[in-house]
Amino acid sequence: MNDNISGWNTWLTAFDDWTDVSISEVHGLMTGLMTACDAPDEQVWAKVFEELSFAPLPDEALTLLTEEAEDTVFQLKDKDDAYSYTPLVPDDEHDLYERVMALKQWANGFMTGFGITDCSLSSDENEMLSDLAKIGGIRLEDDEDFEGGEESYLHIYEFARMVPVSFATRKRKAVKDIALIAGLAIDAKTTKELQAAGKLPKPMPPVLDVMNQNRPS
Repeated sequence: MNDNISGWNTWLTAFDDWTDVSISEVHGLMTGLMTACDAPDEQVWAKVFEELSFAPLPDEALTLLTEEAEDTVFQLKDKDDAYSYTPLVPDDEHDLYERVMALKQWANGFMTGFGITDCSLSSDENEMLSDLAKIGGIRLEDDEDFEGGEESYLHIYEFARMVPVSFATRKRKAVKDIALIAGLAIDAKTTKELQAAGKLPKPMPPVLDVMNQNRPS
């Protein structure tokens, strides 16, 4: 699948001014979250990224992420369409090194995204995540050949591709209900906004360390 059909070029353009992590990692994060949750709106996505300590997404990137999440949920919920799911990695016109690194980043993103869903794992799923973590832990220098070459890459790519298909059979929840943002009002103001408005509460007095009464903690 070439970069235009896969959406690689579209994602590159949308995330051009946002460089916290790669687009493959963002796609993996989105996919991991969408295996267990319904697709949220832009406001909730913005909160998720804020709570993960990422910089705010540009409007174009936020819109694309929201639309892609909806498409991914629809695809993974359909037993037939689910098998056509593909991770966002560059096509085979790119160097093998670039593709391996993108798949590594996608795997790490998926583990982050699924990890914040607070879902329990079956023994099979736990084993799959352990294997996915091995992909996420690949170390490769720029001038170093990937052991096994194209054949090995295709093997780990196919494995990674099937992980979301296997994980997406569980009952879904709302993203706003996951522990990461549960109880955090969507319209809650940031510390900077509260400081600017002069509405921050007075600081609490220092708590004394009972093991050392003379030293505030």
